[in-house]
Formats: sequence, C-alpha cells, structure tokens
Amino acid sequence: MRILLVHADWLEVEPKTKAIATAEAVGKEKQRWEDCLVVFTAVEGRDEPALEQIIEKTGDAIIDVAKQINAKTIVLYPYVHLTSAPAGAQSAHKTLTDIQSFLNERGYSAYHAPFGWYKAFDIKCKGHPLSELSREITVEPSGTSKQEDTVSGALKAEEKVRSEWFILAPSGELTPIDKFDFKPHANLDKFKNYETAKVRGVSGEPPHVKLMRALELVDYEPGSDPGNMRFYPKGRTIKALLEQWINLRMLNYGAMEVETPVMYDFGHPALESYLNRFPARQYTIQSAKKQFFLRFSACFGQFLMTAGANISYRNLPMKMYELTRYSFRLEKAGELVGLRRLRAFTMPDIHTLCTDMRTAKEEFANQFKLGMECMADIGFGRDEYEMAFRCTTDFWTSNRDWVVELIKIFGKPALVEIWNMRFAYFDPKFEFNFVDSAGKASALTTVQIDHENAQRFGIQYTDADNTRKYPLILHCSPSGAIERVIYALLEKAHMDSQSGKVAALPLWLAPIQVRLCPLSDEYIKDCVDVANDLKGEIRIDVDDRSETVQRKVRDAELEWVSYILVVGARERKEKQFAVRVRETGKLERMTLDELKAKIKDKTAGRPFRQLGLPPLLSLRASFVGG
Repeated sequence: MRILLVHADWLEVEPKTKAIATAEAVGKEKQRWEDCLVVFTAVEGRDEPALEQIIEKTGDAIIDVAKQINAKTIVLYPYVHLTSAPAGAQSAHKTLTDIQSFLNERGYSAYHAPFGWYKAFDIKCKGHPLSELSREITVEPSGTSKQEDTVSGALKAEEKVRSEWFILAPSGELTPIDKFDFKPHANLDKFKNYETAKVRGVSGEPPHVKLMRALELVDYEPGSDPGNMRFYPKGRTIKALLEQWINLRMLNYGAMEVETPVMYDFGHPALESYLNRFPARQYTIQSAKKQFFLRFSACFGQFLMTAGANISYRNLPMKMYELTRYSFRLEKAGELVGLRRLRAFTMPDIHTLCTDMRTAKEEFANQFKLGMECMADIGFGRDEYEMAFRCTTDFWTSNRDWVVELIKIFGKPALVEIWNMRFAYFDPKFEFNFVDSAGKASALTTVQIDHENAQRFGIQYTDADNTRKYPLILHCSPSGAIERVIYALLEKAHMDSQSGKVAALPLWLAPIQVRLCPLSDEYIKDCVDVANDLKGEIRIDVDDRSETVQRKVRDAELEWVSYILVVGARERKEKQFAVRVRETGKLERMTLDELKAKIKDKTAGRPFRQLGLPPLLSLRASFVGG
C-alpha cells in the first residue's frame, strides 16, 4: 500500500467519465473539502492476502499524521498511479471504504473521492514542513498475526464459492436478478445490490450513530477494543427490555434455557474442527501455556452439554436456548461503525435437535414463522425488511416446492442465493434483513440446518428400534443480536423522519414513556405525587429544572419522550391534561387514568422495566457532551 499525504487548504474534485465498468454510482457535480488532510492511495497486488492488516496499519499511519497537523477532516483519493503493480478493482474499492470506516470510527470526518472515475481535481497545499508526506505500508512476509491465523477454513472457502442469484416470487416463479423488475420493490433492489456487491465496509457515519449519542443510549468505549460499546442508563433500559422480551418468547416457544462458558480450549478436537467450519474470525487468549478462544455463539457449550445427555427420540425435537452475553467475533476494523456490526454482542441462540430432514424442515418452518412474529413484536412491518434464502444446488433441486411454501408465508418476493457447493456446516439457511438508509443490509432473524456437528461432537439419540443415531441440528437466532436490533430501530426512526413521519421508538421500548413538566415550582409536588403513583407501571419522570415550559417541552421532544404533560392550575383543578403525543404530533385531552389505559393497551404483552434514571431531571448527570 502506498499513500501520499497532503495537508490542504482545500481539495475540489469533479468526476468526468467512468474509468472501469464497476465504477461507483455518483453524480458528476463537484465536491469540495476545506482544511483537510488529503490521502492519495494505491492498493497493491501484494496487499491482497492481508487486506485487514493493511487497512489497520494504513489507518494508524494516517491518524499519526492527522494528529501531528491537527486535521479533523480526511479525504481519501484513489490514485492507482502511485504503483506499477496495483491490486484488483474490487480489493482496492473495499480497502478504500474500509479505511474510511476505520477513520470515522476513531472520531475523524473521513470521505473518499469517487472510485473508478477519471477525475479533475484542484488542490491547494498549505506548504508547511509536514504538509507533504509519503508512506509505504507493508506487512510481515507471513501476512498473518496470531489472531489472523484464526480465520476459519469456512471463511476462506466462502470467498471461493460461486453463487447464482435469483428472485423467488410467492407464485413460485424464479427469475435471475438481471431479469427481474425491481421497480415495485425498491427495498429488495437495495438489498440485492448490497448482497451481490459483497462490500461490507461503511463509507460514512450511519445516522443511527448520531442518534445513539444524541439520545444518550450508547457510545464507543475508547478504553476497549473497537466494536465493544458502553450503554448509558437509557440504552441499558432498551437493551434489558429486549432481553426480557426474547427470553419470554423463547420460554413460551418451549426452549430450555441454559448457560455456558464464554471461553473454550482451542485444542479441543471437536472445537478445533468446528472453528474451521464456522465463517467467522475468532479472538484467542493465551493462558497457562494453553490457547483459548472466546465463543462467537452458544454452539460450543450447548453441543458439549448435549453430547453428554441421554436423549431419546421421544425428546425430539429438543430445543436449547441461551442469551449469550457476550459472543465475540473479530470483525474487520472497517466494518465496525456504531451498533450494526460489533466484536462483542448479545445473541439469542437456539439449537434444536431433529430426527431427520423431514422434521428438520418442519421445525425450520416453525422458526421461520417465529421470526416473523419477532419482527412484528420489535416494530417492523412486512415492508420494512427483506428475506434471503441460501442453499446449495442439490438442496434447491430436492426441496424447491418447500422453499416456495416459505415464500408464500413471507408474502412477497425474496432473494435466493444458490451455491455450487457447501462451504460451511449448514445447508440451507434464511435471514430476515433490515436495509438502512445507506443501502447496507443486516441480518436479524436467521435459521440454518446443520449437517455436521452432531457427528463432530458425538451428539446422539436412541431411536425407537434402540439404535443410536445422529440428529440434524437447527441453529436459530429469532431476532438477531440485541445491539443490532437497536441499530435497526434507530435507522428506521431516521428513515421515518426523512419521509415526514415522527422519529420514535416503540412505546414499550421508550426509556421515558411520560414526562411531567410543572408550569412553575408550585406544581413540582403535584408532578412528583403523580410520578410516584405510576412509577411501578409506567416509566415516568418530572422536569423540575428552573427552565421555561417551552424549553422543558422542547427537551422532552429531543429525548423522544412518548407523552409530554404540562401541569399547572387548570390540570390540578380539573384532573385533565393536554397530552402531547409523540406518535401523532397532536395534543389530546385525557385524564391520568385514560393515559395509563392507553399505554397499557399499546404495550400489552410486552415486558416492563422501571425507569433507569433519577425521577427528577435536576438530579441527572449528562453522559454525552459534558
């Protein structure tokens, strides 16, 4: 990797014509950045075996210079002319966007000039001693580090798999993606583009990152590894409610809740083999002359537990469940922005033992329906997420009619990826995917049929004829990672606001459901009495600060409080309130009993949690921007 760094008063770039067929889709208007560090970049062919290391080392080198010159804005300019041995276009584009994400995550405002275009540009260099620098970024000859050595065989194999992409309609019609009319299905079109491009890096700060900080929910933790987050009290309230909800859902579904360790022996024969069949990177730990790894799911503990159990065919299908706090995956640095993709996350994880493929497909369909129910519980309508079904050619040939039945249940066209071979332990799998405003997709619900791990871990059951047999295993996350659910809710709220709706969280998840704003200090006690009466049933607080009522109402709106009540002489006398309803933006007259009934009705069937903050605003610290 070669870079040329120029500290500039300004850079102006104008795309002219496409240089390659896969050039980014951009307009031809000029872009201009003021007082910026411009980084001309050339990814080289020798970088391709170790792109993750190159991305991190390049990002660190850029930050080192940015700190010295006190630059906050960084513009990456793809400039292949810095090398005579460039990398392929796909690798170069991905590296560019991943470095941009790496810089954004560390607090810089990073951008990149259009990739794949001939461009006109004007630049004014500041001309001080550090305004023009060059760097050559290399890695060790092996191209790996200890943690990079833990990249699984499945992840490597996935890069070699050949996929065919189709759209499957509820009618059963299978259409290649280049023949399908996406005009009535704009969200599916965005999802298809994301999946087929396979570029996972983020080119700018997603809207939910600003929201998660502005609402004092979640933030980056500079004292930890990237991708590990801190949750403030309001964010912890949302996360805890989602955890309570999914735990109740799973118990009602009939899954047995267990708890397993987060760390495992890297040398355990079954575990070592499984690591190479799971498409993820692992964290490794050296302790007492042994190497361990942090779990990336609940599979290990549940499989080892099940292998030691005495199981009859009468016990099947048998469902085991754990809410992993936490699972760990060593995701690429350029993909770690906000809550969408993390290195430590909370994952509801079910494993279901089934006797054969027939019962496995029946349970797969049950969990498919369960996933749709969970998406509705969270607050997503059918038009707000997309489905992907993935399988091998052999599975598709043998089970096409069954797949079509699932699409009928889903009720709209879905993306189908057909692999030429099975690269991991599962075949098939499906996901429900949320697509954000930047066109990035994130899997929430998912189910897979596992063909390997019963044999690998020695999991058996006794059949009716008294013979010992290996079950098939279903892997299911009914909602996806809890942190990713919060990301999706915030992105949905942002998109709602862009379309003219009011940005809000579902009422059952709102950290503050009701705020009482006394008209003056005389009415603070009235508000406190009301809050004390309702605190066991509603998350309610009192704005007792010495601020104007207008300021109190405005602040409550900025916090996305669901219902805002101003309390004065009239309200004290009549016991009726003008309630500002965030969902509609309207004022409604109602009594406290009517408001309570309204909230109870809208949150029926959802868990409740007490307010996680002091009930008086005057007693609260500010966690962000203090």
